[in-house]
Amino acid sequence: MIKARNKRVEASKAWETSWTRRITVAFLTYALVVIVMTMAKFERPFLEALIPTVAYLISVNSVSIMQAWWIKHNVKE
Repeated sequence: MIKARNKRVEASKAWETSWTRRITVAFLTYALVVIVMTMAKFERPFLEALIPTVAYLISVNSVSIMQAWWIKHNVKE
């Protein structure tokens, strides 16, 4: 029972840090922003929707780097 729980927790953590998840969220963000910008009659929704999508990818990668730095400097073993 505990082994099964640990396996689920490990799988969930792997998903949270996977590039598959990041790309999926980025694609969904892009698609939603394109739809909203098209409805709002932006001139270039496909190009302008890249801004929040790229910002998401940068922020996700920055958080990982900052997390590693913080753990290195604050967690005592």
